[in-house]
Amino acid sequence: MTATSASGTPSSADEITIVHLVRHGEVANPGGVLYGRIPGFHLSEDGQTMAKAAADFMTGRDITVLRSSPLDRARETAAPIAAELGLPVEIDDRLIEPWNKFEGLTVGVGDGSLRSPKYWIHLRNPFLPSWGEPYRAVADRVLAAAADAARAARGHEAVCVSHQLPIWVTRRQVEGRRLWHDPRRRQCALGSVTSLTFSGGRVIGVSYAEPSGSAGAQVAGA
Repeated sequence: MTATSASGTPSSADEITIVHLVRHGEVANPGGVLYGRIPGFHLSEDGQTMAKAAADFMTGRDITVLRSSPLDRARETAAPIAAELGLPVEIDDRLIEPWNKFEGLTVGVGDGSLRSPKYWIHLRNPFLPSWGEPYRAVADRVLAAAADAARAARGHEAVCVSHQLPIWVTRRQVEGRRLWHDPRRRQCALGSVTSLTFSGGRVIGVSYAEPSGSAGAQVAGA
């Protein structure tokens, strides 16, 4: 979709470009650890089905750019999308999971590593958060990656495969909401698609879909 100037030529400033932020599918994690950036965590059988559903969701769309976090689960989610679209997967390190001081440990309210007082100092500021990469830094880098993908796909669509927290705080940032939040209330299911509509270099709309769950039904963002 392209606007035209008074001279009748396309105005690139008003071109509509959509960037789909895809969360990876379910991961095989029998130990229940916070795997974060640890290599070697791959999609489960259900996760592979979710990745295929995401690929099916992209069928017939005008997608010209496909990028992914470097982590195994993201690359494995991108693979069927690449096969469906006939596109190479470009790796963008800015799409990676945030670093976290509890990586490799089991965590939970009242159990796992959180029962040990030596870890409590990392919980002192949930608004930053103090246990990992600051929300602002995560949102800034992922939004920059999405904007670069939008420029590369100008006037078309792009796919960026990432992770739950990066996608969620990026959405909150573009919607003008505070970045700290209750993790239990994130609208970013496994295999979901959060789509950012760009025009003139800025995000003008957000939509959400769950190809693996609710038959692709979309919920408009604020």
